[in-house]
Amino acid sequence: MIAVARSARRRDPREPTPFAEALDRFIYKSGLQGRLRQGQILDAWRKTLGPRLARRARAVRFNRGELVVQVDSATHLQELQNFTGEQYRQQANRLLGDERIKSIAFRLKQ
Repeated sequence: MIAVARSARRRDPREPTPFAEALDRFIYKSGLQGRLRQGQILDAWRKTLGPRLARRARAVRFNRGELVVQVDSATHLQELQNFTGEQYRQQANRLLGDERIKSIAFRLKQ
């Protein structure tokens, strides 16, 4: 998404900056780049589970390869931890196009 090489080249200060380049620079300098990536991962998890299960097993955070998923019931927690969680992780990574989700930590909602 961010094209650092594009923004690294010198341009005439009087020449207008293309909008896409200005937006790339803003996102990079503001630190929003990480949040955008996290949003992509949380969205891939929702799409993988589908609307019904995604309401019961909500991805809440992604940090350093670990996706934290808050689960509504002990039954769903058990199912995800022991049977289907790894399959959902692999499917979400396929949607993302790479292995960004290294592990999933399922937590019972309190």
